[in-house]
Amino acid sequence: MGILFDDAVIIRQSEKEGEPSVITVNCPDKTGLGSDLCRIILFFGLTVVRTGLGFMGSEEYAASYERANRVPDGACLKKRLMGACPSCSGISYYRAELQPPRPPDVFLLKFCCHDRRGLLHDVTEVLCELELTIKRVKVSTTPDGKVMDLFFITDTRELLHTKNRQDDTYDHLKAVLGDAMISCDIEMVGPEIAACSQGPSFLSDAIAEDMFNTETLDERPDDCVAFKPPSITMDNSLSPSHTLVQIVCEDHKGLLYDVMRTLKDYNIQISYGRFTTKGKSDCEMDLFIMQADGKKIIDPSKQSSLRSRLQMELSRPLRVALISRGPDSELLVANPVEITGNGRPLVFYDITLALKMLDRPIFSAEIGRYMIGDREWEVYRFYSMKGTVALFQSKRSRRLYGRC
Repeated sequence: MGILFDDAVIIRQSEKEGEPSVITVNCPDKTGLGSDLCRIILFFGLTVVRTGLGFMGSEEYAASYERANRVPDGACLKKRLMGACPSCSGISYYRAELQPPRPPDVFLLKFCCHDRRGLLHDVTEVLCELELTIKRVKVSTTPDGKVMDLFFITDTRELLHTKNRQDDTYDHLKAVLGDAMISCDIEMVGPEIAACSQGPSFLSDAIAEDMFNTETLDERPDDCVAFKPPSITMDNSLSPSHTLVQIVCEDHKGLLYDVMRTLKDYNIQISYGRFTTKGKSDCEMDLFIMQADGKKIIDPSKQSSLRSRLQMELSRPLRVALISRGPDSELLVANPVEITGNGRPLVFYDITLALKMLDRPIFSAEIGRYMIGDREWEVYRFYSMKGTVALFQSKRSRRLYGRC
């Protein structure tokens, strides 16, 4: 399979406050490499402020961290980025991997504790810091103020089957929950158990129609959680072998990831490119792309399809519904699942943080995956106290949605 050299990923920490750290990746290219790298960068809570993409998988990302100037746990980030890179010899640059990756083991984290404001986010933050990925969750609150949480998780480090890793997870949760923790247990479960945790869809036809319609945003001026439609142009005259895609759009967390995963879903290769931010809210991208067969995108129908998908993904990276349920409010948030089966990183974390910042208790929460039309969606449902709808429709809430 070849050898991946240690300097394939270089992380240069920022030296001055306010300056971004720089992550440089040099490895053989493959379709979807940019998407895989951007997903890892997003998973670590980093925001890309500019990037340069070159031939043969040479990519440089200037990234700033939301909560610090330095990249957190650089060694772990480097290991994850190197794991996404193809080997440096023995593989054709555009050849698919010979062996599909083994599905990660799924574990059930089950704990009971006394409820308090911000509890769910505090637990989620611990899991994220430990690189434990939440696949499914079921959270319920009893009338006597106790919480029973069921998290179906996978371990990025692939160590959760060991006693040391389980004890470390318990200790981190105990440090956050303190005496409020009543019980905590971690056990490996089979894929059939994780699949059974998926109940029937909690989306009614009316809600699904409203959340996943394909109307243009110009016809939905009241959509408070949408970004302004991007400007997308395609040009085949500037390169003999590539189509130039130029994008001018409003910035949001995970913007570059949204572009890369869309191109990956269309099986499109990026050979050159640049991404820069303009001011506080605008971004510009120039991407030289080609199809999997090495040809430019000439067909007008293919151009139109790609342009429409990019416009929708960049305008509405998340779909949101806010519903009044008697004394409570129901919040639904959905994001598309990649063709590889990966969901968007840190969505559960960002939603629970937004609710904590709004000082709104969470009575119930769950995650489900559903086929809607021809795409799979990951849907998050939260029940909170009445008044959450009005708060989320405020301008402040739109900035919180930008976190996702």
